[in-house]
Amino acid sequence: MSIFLGKIFDSFTNFGGGKLNGHELMSKVTTNCIAIVAVGGFGWLLNSGYFMFWLIFGELQAKSVRDQLFDDMMEKDMEWYDMRKNGIGALIPRLQTQLRELQMATSQPLGFLIQYTVTALGALGVAFYYSWNLTLVTLATVPLAGIILSFISARMQPSIENQQEELSVASKLITNALSSIEVVKCFNGVDQEIWQYARAIRKAARHYLGQAHANALQIGLVRLIILGMFVQGFWYGSTLVKPGGKDAGDVLTTFWAAFTATQAIEQILPQMIVLEKGRAAGATLKAIMAHLERGRRISKMLGFRKPNYCYGDIEVRDVSFAYPSRPDSLVLNNVTCFFPSGETTFIIGKSGSGKSTLGNLLMRYYSSWQGSISIDDNAIQTLDLDWLRSNVALVQQQNLLFNETLLRNIAFGRTDYHNVTKKDIKVACDMALLRSTINDLPEGLDTLVGAGGKTLSGGQKQRVAIARARLRDAPILILDESTSALDQITRSLVMDAIKEWRQGKTTIIITHDISQIAEENYIYVLERGRIVEEGYKRALLKKPGSLFGSFGPINGEVIDQNSGVESPGNPPRLGKLRTRSLDHIPTKDWDSIASQDSLDIEFPPRVWYVPTVYTGRNSETHSRSRAIKLDSPILPWSPTLSSTIAQRSSYPFPSPISPALSPIFPVSPRQHPPSSSLSSPSLPLLSPIPDMELIELSGITTMSSRLSQIEPRQRRAASREHLAIKGFEVMKPSRGLKSKIKGVLKHKKEQRTIYSIKKILATVWPSLDWRQRAILILGFMFASVHAAATPVFSFVFAKLLSTFHLESGRNEAALIWSLSVLGVASCDALASYFMHYLLEYCGQAWVDSLRIEALKRMLSQHRAWFDKEKNSTSRLTECLDRSAEEMRNLVGRFAGLVFVAVAMTTMAVLWSMAICWRLTMVGLATAPFMYSVTRGFEFISGKWEGRSNEASEAAGSIFTESFTNIRVVRALTLEGYFRKKYAQATHKTLNVGLNRSVKSGLFYGLSDSSILFITALIFYYGAVLASSYRYSTTDILTVFTMLIFSISTANSIIGFVPQINSSRDTATRLLQLAQLRLPSLSHVTQTTHLSTPLPIHFNNVKFSYPNHPATPVLHHVTLSIHPSSLTAVVGSSGSGKSTLASLILGLYSPTSSPTSLTYASHPYSHVNIHTLRTLIALVPQTPTLFPGSISANIAYGLHEGDCTQADVEAAATRAGIHDFITSLPRGYATDIAAGADPTSLSGGQAQRVAIARALVRRPRVLILDEATSSLDGQSAQGIRDCVRSLVDDENVAVVAITHDSAMMRTADRVVVLGDGRVVEQGTWDELVRRKGGELTRLLSG
Repeated sequence: MSIFLGKIFDSFTNFGGGKLNGHELMSKVTTNCIAIVAVGGFGWLLNSGYFMFWLIFGELQAKSVRDQLFDDMMEKDMEWYDMRKNGIGALIPRLQTQLRELQMATSQPLGFLIQYTVTALGALGVAFYYSWNLTLVTLATVPLAGIILSFISARMQPSIENQQEELSVASKLITNALSSIEVVKCFNGVDQEIWQYARAIRKAARHYLGQAHANALQIGLVRLIILGMFVQGFWYGSTLVKPGGKDAGDVLTTFWAAFTATQAIEQILPQMIVLEKGRAAGATLKAIMAHLERGRRISKMLGFRKPNYCYGDIEVRDVSFAYPSRPDSLVLNNVTCFFPSGETTFIIGKSGSGKSTLGNLLMRYYSSWQGSISIDDNAIQTLDLDWLRSNVALVQQQNLLFNETLLRNIAFGRTDYHNVTKKDIKVACDMALLRSTINDLPEGLDTLVGAGGKTLSGGQKQRVAIARARLRDAPILILDESTSALDQITRSLVMDAIKEWRQGKTTIIITHDISQIAEENYIYVLERGRIVEEGYKRALLKKPGSLFGSFGPINGEVIDQNSGVESPGNPPRLGKLRTRSLDHIPTKDWDSIASQDSLDIEFPPRVWYVPTVYTGRNSETHSRSRAIKLDSPILPWSPTLSSTIAQRSSYPFPSPISPALSPIFPVSPRQHPPSSSLSSPSLPLLSPIPDMELIELSGITTMSSRLSQIEPRQRRAASREHLAIKGFEVMKPSRGLKSKIKGVLKHKKEQRTIYSIKKILATVWPSLDWRQRAILILGFMFASVHAAATPVFSFVFAKLLSTFHLESGRNEAALIWSLSVLGVASCDALASYFMHYLLEYCGQAWVDSLRIEALKRMLSQHRAWFDKEKNSTSRLTECLDRSAEEMRNLVGRFAGLVFVAVAMTTMAVLWSMAICWRLTMVGLATAPFMYSVTRGFEFISGKWEGRSNEASEAAGSIFTESFTNIRVVRALTLEGYFRKKYAQATHKTLNVGLNRSVKSGLFYGLSDSSILFITALIFYYGAVLASSYRYSTTDILTVFTMLIFSISTANSIIGFVPQINSSRDTATRLLQLAQLRLPSLSHVTQTTHLSTPLPIHFNNVKFSYPNHPATPVLHHVTLSIHPSSLTAVVGSSGSGKSTLASLILGLYSPTSSPTSLTYASHPYSHVNIHTLRTLIALVPQTPTLFPGSISANIAYGLHEGDCTQADVEAAATRAGIHDFITSLPRGYATDIAAGADPTSLSGGQAQRVAIARALVRRPRVLILDEATSSLDGQSAQGIRDCVRSLVDDENVAVVAITHDSAMMRTADRVVVLGDGRVVEQGTWDELVRRKGGELTRLLSG
């Protein structure tokens, strides 16, 4: 191109010097213009392909990194997740942002870098070919500039890394605030969360401004060099153009080539921040993947054994363990225990004693323990991980569900979830008492449960997890407080079913509820990570001073429905369903039994038979031993093993022999068997396993008959009668659900609009303060100077060119105009520096302001807003993180460039009109063509950029779900499922990206090449005007340079169109959050500030969740809460108890009239919510903690003057957690992770910190939502005593949502909810003596 430009300018120079006539000028210019058009046509194809392939390259890079990162992270041990500084929840959004930065850098900007590098090298080759000496003089300052630019670029890297670190902190804060929104609202923590977030992003902004400063310096310096090189270049070139010297055309070609080379370098600089951030992102991702790869190679050396069968013997020997995040604090200390095959063993202990940690080690979440753990004499490190987790099932207290249908969440219990049948699902759901819950859901089993299962209550999620475990039917089952959120009767029935199901299978139950423990169950008691007691329950009860006896009442409390009289510890009544066997009921009697009220059925006393080996001892000296192996040469085949294995394996076994049965009597403490095999000649006596059909009947059919008594619901349709499975045998998504989802997606696509640039930029000025507005004005003033520099330079440059056809005074004129160029270059360099830096400063201030405003409005929304799928935590975090980072470019990078292009073009056009209006008008005639091409490119690029962002967001959601729930994914061996799901999402993202690349590439090639067509036209018409002698050559050259420089500058903006459209799309997402309407009942608009909320009156309150308005949750609820009262709210899971608490806290508004809920006689709608929440404190069912110190967590939401350290310690003492905190090395300054992370605190410890957080506020109303469910008996009694003292001594009103009968007895009044209605209320004594009462029924399990 520079060759043809040089020849055209040479033709005009010779024409001006009289060496060519008009005809010759037209001939030469026409030939070169045709060549330029040909170059343009060829360039269209090349530019289209270039742009297309680089976008494709970026998409392929992103997919490759996504897939590799996902696979590598899926292989990592839990230690890696625990050791993340800001937690995995904060790491994931940053990884998504870095993936995006890498993709952006490796697509168009990297293409530009290579393109302009090749252009610069090619132009230099041309320059050296025509005049090597002029080229060296012209580029003499380039090496020095290169050194300076490299130095500045190196200084950018630390700023980029520091910014990423601060943005990770900001992401962590957002993630925790949004995922714990109820606690944030209830404790008035909105201002604190906003303040913390604002501080984090301001720190990040300081580091980004360091990058902007460096980039602006680079741009200013290069601008000075490019324009300044005209001084030495043209001065030296003028000395070469003399008789016998260089031809003027050769000098101009050399100069244009050198200018093209340096201009190519200048074109790279606006992309430098993108490239540097991409380089930093790539380095970070590479380091992470290298670290992941190193760890994976080590783990793959272990774990290859896949035994044919799992018997279930578990031996833990001398195990000590500390979590990687707390290496100095042993959680387990020299623990030795044995869990024999086919038996149920209980583990009890106080909160933080290490119970759950033992379950984590058995699942091999961690591998860095001391000692040994073996299953069937196989060290678990040597077992294949999938085999291990397929044979060991863990049901935890806090159960997470996936953002799938309820059907699929249950089906995940099986590794072959695709082949789960209707019968399989029915068996699992009936055992977990889920039928009523399923029938109440809008789509039955096809109902999407939301991220984490947020549409279900805590008890319902626990039952789904139990159903999932039942479906898996693993040889080894670990239940970790798996029924703590269930009411008494549901818990009893579920435990009955579990016991029936687990007969002959290894079961480990971690619990605080010792009423679940039968006399013949073996127990381990943990204390501070050590086993301090072990033995059978009946033996421990007889042991003087036994620690086991301190965990609560020995016998559960049962209500006699016939007499209405409380019968504590009555063995016949207690054995009604919990200790009576269903094994020996004749099958023919089931029909009559099922028709009765099963709560009144009397069964004969159970004779317990357990799989036990008697080795020459009498029945009084019974000891539990290992399971018998198949290859035993001594022992005959056991019917227990035979029937158990036959149900689980296709392996051919011999026929069982008739068993000899012996009842179990009180026994001596269990001995741990040696590692050698049993070799006693005595024959084993093992209990029979009931027929499988009988197990199904006892565990399922019986409970089906009880459902109407447990949770009476209206059955909505006959098609729901069988678990709402619409007639399919093998699990697959229903067509109705598919079409519904497609309809929703289509509706979303139709409604989603991308804001125009004008609408987006209109928010800049209102978002800035007066100082920032002044800086914005200065930025655009410098942009105006920068814009004016190009036309001025064009004018001076034209004068410089005209010196070549001067016969005399050429050197003097060239020096004058060269120095003029130097002056213009200096001014332009300064203006360019200040323009870029000041606009980047304002862009950062703009997005930070919108970030804070968006977070403020998000946190002010009603609770129901967060239940919507589009408002998931991951999506909102991405909007405040990645979207804001891209949005800043609209002001920081693009607004200045567009302003300069418009201003420059306007000035050039006006100036050109004054000089040669004819040529200018021809140039302007091409404007509609350029506008159409550019708008077409913008439309296509914007449309597909939006689709690409949506596809990337969908893949990101799967990535987030997979790794925030990594424990559950691994427990269910769902790595393959999520790999496939993520691979499908990334494949779709790639397909969308490929479409975007092809369509955008075609329009980019046309828009980029169109400048050449226009250039050829202008040169041709200029030759027409010059050859007709209407205008002087100097005037024609002046207009040429002005128009071409201006059009080239404007055309360079086209290259930014994809990035501008991406920024538009992300800006739209953030602006929609920043412009959310504040709720009508926001505390800002209310004026009634209460001094006390009491009394609180519910008067015929009705309520439905906003997302499900047709499904009422509360029906005409009427109750009152008075000062100095303790009200216990009880009911079955899903009866509306927690919903009642949400209404009291103002998280939702009643569906009925606002006057139906009053505080101190003031309607809810007139009460200032902020003030109300300062008077009410909540202890949620799931303890939610924030990253920070223990002290900061207890004082959360309070101002510094409202809470002293002494207040914090006093609250911790009342909550029973003070001694534990002071035992920690840093005491109250100990940092803890977010949520109830088991590596920071145990569930019970986290629960007590949450209680202390409520107590330190000195509330007038205290709401306890299953606040003692994670506590041992002693700790729970301490909390009950504390609650009682609050009521009696401090006039506090306490609302205790509970399933604990001890809390009910402590209460002044018990309110029983059923189906969202108050079915009865009164004192404990009144209700338990009420014959046929609801409370009596609930407690009679």
